[in-house]
Amino acid sequence: MTDRHAAFRALHHASRPLLLPNAWDHASAAALAAHGYPAIGTTSLGVAASAGQPDGVAATGAETLALTGRLARLPVLLTVDVEAGFRDDPAEVAGYVAELAGLGAVGINLEDGRADGSLADPEGIADKIAAVKAAVPDLFVNARTDTWWLGVAEPLPQTLARARAYRAAGADGIFVPGTVDLATVRVLAERVDAPLNVLYQPGGPGLDELGRAGAARVSTGSLLFRAALAAAVATADAVRAGGFAAPAELPSYAEVQALVAADGD
Repeated sequence: MTDRHAAFRALHHASRPLLLPNAWDHASAAALAAHGYPAIGTTSLGVAASAGQPDGVAATGAETLALTGRLARLPVLLTVDVEAGFRDDPAEVAGYVAELAGLGAVGINLEDGRADGSLADPEGIADKIAAVKAAVPDLFVNARTDTWWLGVAEPLPQTLARARAYRAAGADGIFVPGTVDLATVRVLAERVDAPLNVLYQPGGPGLDELGRAGAARVSTGSLLFRAALAAAVATADAVRAGGFAAPAELPSYAEVQALVAADGD
């Protein structure tokens, strides 16, 4: 196992949960890296929307591969959201993920939710996980189950059953977006035999509260991308309405240029 892979795993066993901000392009990732985040994920919604494609329908495999090549040059540990692998065949998923790993990714996020609102067969997802781990053993596979996210009936037993199957297939972490209820997080952390990843929800518990409940990793998901869209529209509206007072933290032209130069291009 390389030092980078070991360092990423260690972040899931720290005294405070790993806050994983999710980037959607080079500039967002470079800005986050410059602010001291040791690890960054990608957001499939942000990557897809930036490319003019819908999320969750396996439309952005090429864009994700190209983005990984750009982001892997940054001084940060990178984990990549690959939806359900962008392919159905486990061997093809493993081949694709091996390409990501070859570019420098230390982890992936692989999900079982479908664009039509249903859950994929857990055996099929487990087969993909097993194939990926056979091809790239050191890669951190974060297996996401969308039981809460999709609002299925009785999500807890389904979540635990899927987590067991994914863990048995070799998953290194389990991601359960859609709930930050602290009692639920506590039960999941106690019964899932792997680092538990939850999705931050605005207005919900903070990082330390989630950590005390047992979360090892807290992702921002598409939140940063959506917040950036909202800020862009609000800024344009302010200019149209009569004026915009730039906040002190607004990056200058030169600072954004420096983000590009920082990775050696």
